[in-house]
Amino acid sequence: MKYLLAPILGLVLALPCPATLRLEQGAASLKVYRGDVLVTEYRTDNFVPYLYPLVAPSGQSLTRHFPMKKGVANEQPDHPHHRSFWFCHGDVNGYDFWHSKDPKTKMAHQSFEAVGEDTFTVRLAWQHDDTTLLDEKRTYQFSQPTPESLLVEIFSTLTAKTDVTFGDTKEGSFALRVCPTLRHEGKVAKGTILNSEKQTNGGAWGKRARWVSYQGPDPVGNPSAVTMMDHPSNHNHPTYWHARTYGLLAANPFGEKSFTKKGNGAYTLKKEKTMTQKYALLLTSGKITSEEIEKVYEGFAKP
Repeated sequence: MKYLLAPILGLVLALPCPATLRLEQGAASLKVYRGDVLVTEYRTDNFVPYLYPLVAPSGQSLTRHFPMKKGVANEQPDHPHHRSFWFCHGDVNGYDFWHSKDPKTKMAHQSFEAVGEDTFTVRLAWQHDDTTLLDEKRTYQFSQPTPESLLVEIFSTLTAKTDVTFGDTKEGSFALRVCPTLRHEGKVAKGTILNSEKQTNGGAWGKRARWVSYQGPDPVGNPSAVTMMDHPSNHNHPTYWHARTYGLLAANPFGEKSFTKKGNGAYTLKKEKTMTQKYALLLTSGKITSEEIEKVYEGFAKP
């Protein structure tokens, strides 16, 4: 999907058009460029694939570099499983794909499909001890609605190869780790967390919302924002959010009891049945209001 956001973001026609996006595929990775600038790279050198870095139109990366790049000023070397932007879950038939301290538990990249100018599809296998629990078809689509924004849409279809239960745990699922300045707490943190229900900072943790936004300065001090959106067709929409003030943001449709101390969010996908989840990530260079985010969300939420 493409959204015409220029009027939403208050831009004028005199602004230059953003450079064309292009994809460069390797054997087990894929890079996305804006002109000659690397926007992100799909990487498979970990137990789960991930996108790193995530570079806003300003040229600044809005996700943490650790552990892909160590020794970056003001970054904390914690949670090495938090790799920029990724998708997994902490309890899949009892196996932990979130921390994955067991080398037998992994999300194996199988192949690339349908690589185009601004979109690509991958095939993945969620495996334990070389037994596939889930086949996944995942599509990433990139667009530049305005010179000051980048939109990443993710469409994931999971097919169960056996009965698969996603357990009720806070450790999941579509996840992002922001750069230090966008955090709400920390040595150089100056960010604010805001969700669609007008809850902020620590008050947004574990709450249900259509979207959650980290807003604040990028690494060189310019206004920026990272906003993740949950599609209305998703399981258990509006989702719960594992939104931590130290910089983690994760949409988690299965963590009901873990977040509320009530109920049970566990969900079983029967053998050969499918489940599709859709998410969007909006990176903006410059300030963005809740009303502007809502209009972007409306475009994403259309059937």
